[in-house]
Amino acid sequence: MPNNEKRDIVVPSLSRGGGRLAMVPGGMNRFAPHEKAKDVRGTFRKLLQFYIKEGKALIIVLLFIVLDVAITLIAPYLIGNTINLMKGQISLSLMEIIVVVIAAMYAIDSVINILQGVLMNVTTQKIVRRLRKSLFDKLQRLPLTYHDTHTHGELMSRLTNDVDNISVTIAQSTTQALGAGLTIVGATVIMFILNSYLALAVLITAPLILLVTKTITKHSKELFVGQQNELGALNGLIEESIAGQKMVKAFNMEENRTQQFDEINARLRHNSVRAQIWSGMLGPMVNVITNFGYVCVAFVGGILAVNGMVSIGMIASFTVYAQQFTNPLNNIAGMFNNLQSALAGAERIFELLSEAEEPEDSKDAVEMTNPRGEVRFEDVHFAYTPGVDVLHNVSFSVTPGQKIALVGVTGAGKTTIVNLLTRFYDVTQGKVMLDGMDIRDYKRDSLRSTFSVVLQDTCLFTGTIADNIKYGRPQATEAEVIDAARIAGADEFIKRLKDGYATVVSGESDSLSQGQRQLLAIARAVLCRAPILILDEATSSVDTRTELHIQKAMLALSEGSTSFVIAHRLSTIKDADSIMVLAKGRIIETGSHEELMAANGHYAKMYNSQFE
Repeated sequence: MPNNEKRDIVVPSLSRGGGRLAMVPGGMNRFAPHEKAKDVRGTFRKLLQFYIKEGKALIIVLLFIVLDVAITLIAPYLIGNTINLMKGQISLSLMEIIVVVIAAMYAIDSVINILQGVLMNVTTQKIVRRLRKSLFDKLQRLPLTYHDTHTHGELMSRLTNDVDNISVTIAQSTTQALGAGLTIVGATVIMFILNSYLALAVLITAPLILLVTKTITKHSKELFVGQQNELGALNGLIEESIAGQKMVKAFNMEENRTQQFDEINARLRHNSVRAQIWSGMLGPMVNVITNFGYVCVAFVGGILAVNGMVSIGMIASFTVYAQQFTNPLNNIAGMFNNLQSALAGAERIFELLSEAEEPEDSKDAVEMTNPRGEVRFEDVHFAYTPGVDVLHNVSFSVTPGQKIALVGVTGAGKTTIVNLLTRFYDVTQGKVMLDGMDIRDYKRDSLRSTFSVVLQDTCLFTGTIADNIKYGRPQATEAEVIDAARIAGADEFIKRLKDGYATVVSGESDSLSQGQRQLLAIARAVLCRAPILILDEATSSVDTRTELHIQKAMLALSEGSTSFVIAHRLSTIKDADSIMVLAKGRIIETGSHEELMAANGHYAKMYNSQFE
């Protein structure tokens, strides 16, 4: 990545306050296609691990399938014997008994199929729930680098569309595949026991079906992968268009966004139509081969019957067995339609599940207790991309309770410093010390509980205002929430709302002004009472009057805390104990406002330029 932060990727919901604390310089091709599935066996093995966890239920399903197959294979034999008996002298009562037995077998088979379907659907949803939970849990454990380089729509597509595809495959295809496999094996064995000539007449269709299936699925597989990729791209475009609707309208880009949507939607339609055409050819082709199998049975059976080698009942039985042999092959071939789509989705899911997570805490990591807020950077170098340093040999010390301001042009490295301090990223070289210990020697959760964060873009989550204020401390009482809001200066406007603290808000709605949202973020930080406070341009997008309210609230918030303030409005940090001026990843000036103005250096030029 380039050695600047001018092209920062905004990540609006990564900390208690949301906003743009964690960023990675550079951009990405938002709609770059994924590689197609390469390891089909590996994907099946990974899916099997989710199956195994529902082993008891699947064993019962398997028993139902075995019973279903047994009844299905016995019935044709009874039908053939019944036809043979009709040629001789047979009592009506015996015929009635045989018919009743066959009818009872089919009735029992129907009940078994219903029970099997219900149990399999329940089991399927358990597997899908576990798979979806694994995905969501994985997202929480992934480093910010992954979130910085993947669109929200793409990740949502994996959690919804891809999981749903697997759900359909598990529910519809698993029992069909097991039943079809057992039926094919059972029918083949029985047919060879009864008559090998007729058995060979039936089996002649198998290689033809396999050849047609292989040819068609080879072409449809790539198309289904393309379909899933385009669907993910479309979701990404929709998600960012809805989130940025104001910006779209402000720049009259509705037609441009519509054109982009039409282009991706057209590619999706093109891939989907071709995939469905290829997969749709499979059923009719297999039906033709199946009918050819019936012709072979009739032809060979006729010759054998004329020569007295088989009975009419045997031919009737083989006609049914031919159907039972070819129909499962047809079903298995048809399952490839769903299977191709599910494999494409499964590949994307397991690709995400296999991503490297945040490094685990070291074995000797300790809990942080009674933090004082003493911070020291020692010869810190950092690069988002190996070999392209964003910070160069940064060293400074902060004593507990000090207020430190970080200033500099966009891309100077201000946000990167606080990203390293909160350990959203680890240093490339050097050390970040907190209370005399390398922050990598603390347990990550206890380290991050040391910080309160207020960002430029406040992230509100769907829920009440009270819920949002106590987001970082859910166990807080109502009185503590109100007290925090009062300190932050938010209590006054909250009480004017119709439902007060019970007013429901969300991150996407505009029911609150930017200044009001910022005051809620400050109230959230007040409630946390963390020893280190990070303010990332918390007043840069509000009016002057609101800024005064926010400054007053931040002053109350920072009392007794070690504070890091990132600001472009230099008038807001005049009272800082120390101001660090950054340029191109280096600290070029350090001192109080008065000292830096007296030096008439880079800071003085920046300050004066804002008042010219």
